[in-house]
Amino acid sequence: MGLLWLGLPGCHTKKEAVNASKANREETATTKSKSKAAEDFDQFYNRFHEDSSFQVSRLKFPIEGASVDVDGTEKWTKQNWHIMKTKIYDIDTTQYKVTYHKTPTEFTQHVWLPDTGFSNKCRFELVGKKWYLVYCLDENL
Repeated sequence: MGLLWLGLPGCHTKKEAVNASKANREETATTKSKSKAAEDFDQFYNRFHEDSSFQVSRLKFPIEGASVDVDGTEKWTKQNWHIMKTKIYDIDTTQYKVTYHKTPTEFTQHVWLPDTGFSNKCRFELVGKKWYLVYCLDENL
């Protein structure tokens, strides 16, 4: 009887270890599946406008579009990029016209001053699991 008694706790411990190991694998699988989820756009958009280093890291050069003014058209580069600081939701709509549209994989925004020649259009796209600014047309004519 004494031998049987010593063996039972060992079996119980192995069973607990197997269950604990199984739980850890399930937790790891859940964590991995969460990490594979697409980046939340709103969190990305806020950080994009608050952190200039992050913003530059999320520009897909060469960016489609350009900076257009009375002196001509200039394609965007890291050297001539103007850091965006104002979110579309924070634009003064008493002065500027604003439109934006969001889908699960794309966000477009347009800001303009009627009858002035000023317009800014941008498009963000989900590339893989991360958001990037892929298009920006900035007109000041």
